This record gives sequence, C-alpha cells and structure tokens, in this order.
Amino acid sequence: MVVPEPDVEVPAGSVKKGAKIFKAKCAQCHTIEKGGATKQGPNLYGIFGKQSGSTEGFPYSAANKESGIIWSDKHMFQYLINPKTYIPGTKMVFAGIKKDQERADLIAFMASNGD
Repeated sequence: MVVPEPDVEVPAGSVKKGAKIFKAKCAQCHTIEKGGATKQGPNLYGIFGKQSGSTEGFPYSAANKESGIIWSDKHMFQYLINPKTYIPGTKMVFAGIKKDQERADLIAFMASNGD
C-alpha cells in the first residue's frame, strides 16, 4: 500500500522543546546522532528525504518497506499521530502523539539532526 503525501499544514516547531520530547518519548527505542546505534528502532539521523524502510541494518516490516513513503515533515506529522494506523502492519509499537504542537516540535528537532 503506497501512502500518498498528506495535504496538511505542519506548524512551526521548537527544536529545544522537540529535543525534550525526543528524549522522553523516542530515545528509549531510537538514536538520532550521526552514526548512532540501531536499538529497538532504527537510527533517525537524516530521516527527512529518506525512503521509508531503508536504513541499513534494521529489519523493517514489509508494510514499512512497501509504503512508498519518502519521509517529509507532512508524512511524519501524520505518522506520529498513530504509526500503526498510518502504516498498517508496521512493527513500531508506539501509542502516538496526539497534540499537533508536540509533533511539530519533535519534527523540528528531528529535522535539525541531518546533513
């Protein structure tokens, strides 16, 4: 199932607030520094502009590999609401982030960690 680019407006986010959200909600399973380790989830450094399911060394689900997603702020904004709904069949076990501003802050932080 190919997931089309969502038609959403992503609010401006705070990198500083996003760093706190990443530490609280993401760092248990993901790293985000360049060359960071694969944990329960893949390293997220430079995620934007990358094909979903393509990080070397991580065993993605077929659903993730076949989603057709090239990660953008819009895809990530919608994905983070509920990953299992956005990509049915994903292995990511995460309840999601319901608040728009928290997702925007997290996306700003993630975007600041890439080349």
